[in-house]
Order: sequence, then C-alpha cells, then structure tokens
Amino acid sequence: MPNSSSVTEFLLLAFADTRELQLLHFALFLGIYLAALLGNGLILTAVACDHSLHTPMYFFLLNLALLDLGCISSTLPKAMANALWDTKTISYQGCAAQVLFFAFFFGSEFSILTIMAYDRYVAICKPLHYGSLLGSRACGQMAAAAWGSGFLNAVLPTANTFSLPLCHGNAVEQFFCEVPQILKLSCSNAYLREFELLVFIFSLVFGCFVFIVVSYVQIFRAVLRMPSEQGSHKAFSTCLPHLAVVSVFVSTVLFAYLKLPSTSSPSVDLVVSVLYSVVPPAVNPLIYSMRNQELKDALRKLMT
Repeated sequence: MPNSSSVTEFLLLAFADTRELQLLHFALFLGIYLAALLGNGLILTAVACDHSLHTPMYFFLLNLALLDLGCISSTLPKAMANALWDTKTISYQGCAAQVLFFAFFFGSEFSILTIMAYDRYVAICKPLHYGSLLGSRACGQMAAAAWGSGFLNAVLPTANTFSLPLCHGNAVEQFFCEVPQILKLSCSNAYLREFELLVFIFSLVFGCFVFIVVSYVQIFRAVLRMPSEQGSHKAFSTCLPHLAVVSVFVSTVLFAYLKLPSTSSPSVDLVVSVLYSVVPPAVNPLIYSMRNQELKDALRKLMT
C-alpha cells in the first residue's frame, strides 16, 4: 500500500467524464469566478475610494470581500484548469497549500461575520458608544484577531493532517483538497480524527452563531421600539444583508458537514462542496449591493 512518502500527487474528483461536459463546467465556473472577482473587486474599490464609506461597517465589509476573493481563488482556478486540460492531478505540496489557504480564508470569514454582527449591535443598541467601542484602533485589532484566528485554525489541522501516513491511495473524493477527504486516505483511525475535527468545527461555528443570534435578538428588539418608521427601515436595511450572508454561510456549512451518511455520495458531496465553497463568495456582493443604498450610490459614482 502507498504511504505518504510515496504519494507525490493527488487525484481530484472530476465534475464530468465526457469532454463536452468538462468544457461546459469550465465555462460555467469561469463565469462564476469572474462574477465573484468583479463583485468583490467593485466593493473593495468603492469602499477604498469613497470617503463616506470609511466607517467600521464598511471596513469590515472590505475585509469580507478580501476573504471572499481568497476563499474562491484557493479552490476554483485549479478545478477550472483541470477541467480545461482534462486532468485530475494536484501535487502533494499544492494540495497542502490548498487545504491551508481555504481553511484560513474560510475560518477568517466567519470570524469577520461575527464581528460584523457586533458592529450592527453597537450601532443600533448602543449608538452613543459607537465611536468609543468601534474606533479605528479597535476595528483594526478586531480585524487582525479575525485573520489571526483563521490562520491558527488553518495551520494546526493542516499540519496535523499532512503529518499522517497515507495508506488508502491518492484519490480525493472532492474537487479540491480539504481535511476530511485527506483523513480518509490516512493509515490511522481517520474516523476518530474526523469526528474530533467535526466537533471542533461545530463548536466554533455554533459559538459564533449563538453570538450572532443573540446580537440580532437585541437588535430587533431595539428596532421594534424605534418611534420613527424611517429609522427602523434604515436599521433593517443595514442588518438584513449581513443576516442573509450569515444564513447562506452557516446553512451550507452545516448541510455539508452534518448530512446523513446514507445521503452521502460523490455526486452529492460535489454539489454540496460547490454550495459552501463557491456560492457564498459569488453572491455576497450581490446581497450587499441590493439592499444597501450607500453602497449602491458609491458603486454608481464609480461607473460614471
């Protein structure tokens, strides 16, 4: 049986077997990737160039756009290249890098989404303390903590996973490399390590999700007590995009990692992996630009 010292490359799961479908998938994902680059790039440019958007909320949105670009760029270009050139391979080092970067951007993104919930909570429930609680220094520290926690949560599982000997071939049942799929190839008790990994991920996601839910309970209570209908409408317009992004992010992750084993198959896993790795970075800019008038005005200025 092969071991980690003899494995120099991995075989990724292909989207299709026929050449025509491979090229169709390449064209589809190229369109999605370009849309994600354009949407997130416009948000980055608008926030950087429009001084009216130099606020904590848009500072964190800028970070979210950067993480979305990193997240989709760590998986989709390699999958598109494989579909275009009719190959399935990825080098051992490339696979390790893909695991590291995807986990880094993915984990940091949820941390940023949690901080964005806190930002909305302070803005609506404690507006008089907004400047002191979310000054430029505090925002920078929180953003750095989000990126730093994402890096630690990526480095430790990646180092642990790729230190294991591999005895079950080199075929990864996924269109990109991720920790659970590599663990299935290891010689050790992968199921125990996978269970520990799932518990760890679920604990982090659940903790952040509880914080977000509690924040929004307080936000909605404060909004419903507002005497002005215009004020409540503006509060909702700044919260609903973030809530929609969080819902898409959490629902796809939970569905991917907590689905029943009886429903698991390579084709189902492939669709689910696209949902949580490709869809959120592509739709997040659309969600924010649809409901946020300030962002729409800034984007309109860029176009004119």
